[in-house]
Amino acid sequence: MTNAKLLPNAGNPGLKSWGFLYVVSQATLLALLWLAACWAGSAHAAQALSGAPKSFALVFRVEGELIATGADVKRVLRVGDTVAVGERITAGPSAEGVLKTHDGGYIAVRPGAEFMAKQFVADGKPTDTSLIELFKGGLRIISGWIGKINRQGARVSTTTATIGIRGTDHEPFVLLNDDEDATRFKPGTYDKVNQGGTTLEAAGRSIDIDPGKVGFASSPGKSRALMTLLFPVLLDKVPAFYVPGKFDAEMDELSKSAQVNNERQLDAKRKQITSCTPTDVAKRWVKDLDQHIVRGDTESILLMFAQDVRVKASVRGANGKMTELELQRAEFADSIVAAVSSLRDYKHRRITIEGRPVGAGESGCTPIAVKSIVIEEGRQAGKPYRFESEEKYLLEQVDGVWIAVQAETRQR
Repeated sequence: MTNAKLLPNAGNPGLKSWGFLYVVSQATLLALLWLAACWAGSAHAAQALSGAPKSFALVFRVEGELIATGADVKRVLRVGDTVAVGERITAGPSAEGVLKTHDGGYIAVRPGAEFMAKQFVADGKPTDTSLIELFKGGLRIISGWIGKINRQGARVSTTTATIGIRGTDHEPFVLLNDDEDATRFKPGTYDKVNQGGTTLEAAGRSIDIDPGKVGFASSPGKSRALMTLLFPVLLDKVPAFYVPGKFDAEMDELSKSAQVNNERQLDAKRKQITSCTPTDVAKRWVKDLDQHIVRGDTESILLMFAQDVRVKASVRGANGKMTELELQRAEFADSIVAAVSSLRDYKHRRITIEGRPVGAGESGCTPIAVKSIVIEEGRQAGKPYRFESEEKYLLEQVDGVWIAVQAETRQR
C-alpha cells in the first residue's frame, strides 16, 4: 500500500498537503482531502514497480480532450497524469496540452497532433535516450537534459525525416497528403527553431536549422519523386500554419530558464543514485522535498512519490478531536497549483530526520524508512498558520531514484 502525506492546520480546520496549507472550513476538509489523494497518479516510479509501461512525462497543462491510447487502455488525460512510453497521444481538433518530461523538458501538444515516445531513459547517464515519433500535426519541444548529455540519443522521427536535437526549443510539424488542400502547404516534415538548433535529416542528406529558421523535408506522396526533390531545405519564411498555442506564453518563460533548470535537475538526479546509506538518503530526500516546496516546484514534488497511492492522515478538527483518514486516488493536481499560487512567507524547520533500512537483509539499497518532526508556518490564502507534525515515508529505489511508496502524517 502506498500513502501520501496530508497535514492539517493547527487551530484552523484545514488541510496541509505536501508542504502547502489549505485554510478551509471544516465542511470542506474532507472534500479537499479527497481531491488531494489522486495527486500521486503523477509519478513514474509505481509503474516500474508494478511492471507497467515506464512513464516518460507528466501532464503539466491541458485544455480540451487529450487522449492516451495504449495496448490495453484508452484514457482522457488530466493534469497530473503520467504518460507512458509507447502510448499514442492524440489531441482533439481544438485541444492543447503541455507534458513535462522526466529529464526536465517540455512538450506542447498542438490541436490535432498525434505522437508517442518510442524510447525514453532518463537516468542521468550518457546512455539516456529520448525518441519521439510524430505522426501528424505539431509539437513544441523544449529539450531536457538528454539533449545536453547525449545529443545522438535525443531525436524526433517522422515518416519522412529525423530531427536531431542540439539543446533547443523547436517546433516539429507533420503535414499529411490529405492536409495539402486545407493548408495550401506541401505535405512533409517541417521544423521551426526558436532557440538552440536542430538537424533535419531526410533522403540521406541533412541540414542545420538555426533560430528563426524553418527546415522542410518533402513527402514523396503517391508519385515517385526524384531523390533530389526529397532533400531537406531551408524555407524563405515561416509557414502560416505556425501559430502560437494557448500555453506558448508560459513556454516562452520556461524556455528562458531551460538550461539552468536542466543542469539543476540533472545534478539532483545524479546525487540520488550515489548512496544507499539510510541516514544520508533520508536527509537528502527530505531536503529535496523541502526545496521543491519553497520553490513551488509542483512537478518535481510529484515525481518524488509513487502512483498507486492511498492517503493516510491523522487530522485535528475544529473540536480538537483527531480523525483518522485513509483515501484512494482522486484529483489533486489542480488543487496543488492553487495552493502554490496562494502560499506566502513559507518557513519550515526540521527538528529531527531519521533513516533506517527495512526489508530482507537490512543492507545495500533496501527500502528505507524515514521519520521526521517538522514545524511549518506561513500564510495561505492570506491567513497565517503554524503547526508541528510527524511525517513518515517508506522510500524505495526505482531506476536509481529514491521514491516514496508510502507516506503518512500525524499532527502533534
